[in-house]
Amino acid sequence: MNDNARIRNLLAGILGAAAGGILGYFAFFWIAGQGFYALMVPGGLVGLGGGLLVRDRSPIRAAICGVVALGLGLFTEWRFAPFIKDASLGYFLTHLHDLRPITMLMIVAGAAFGYWLALGRERPIRTGQTPPNNS
Repeated sequence: MNDNARIRNLLAGILGAAAGGILGYFAFFWIAGQGFYALMVPGGLVGLGGGLLVRDRSPIRAAICGVVALGLGLFTEWRFAPFIKDASLGYFLTHLHDLRPITMLMIVAGAAFGYWLALGRERPIRTGQTPPNNS
């Protein structure tokens, strides 16, 4: 695969991750309104969006999506349940150790899914297509 195709795949993956993250953020609040706590959803959809539109395997894209998924999970939890003492994001980030273990586990699991799903895989060449130039 040439450099132009890799850059296109990286950009497509990042755009897909952004769309997945937005969808995941709103899906979390919709699911929470139904009585379920699905904090892995935003991170998982970041990864799904990041890996859905691409045709290659990219650890760089996966790492970017994993970090974005972690940040989105923290942001979503802050918007959903800020601390009573101080509702600011800064206070929330400096007191992450006060979160419940299940909350931390779900945020980290969402980031792991974000990485894994965005990793992608090499797609086979269909008949009639020319093979990629690997030089």
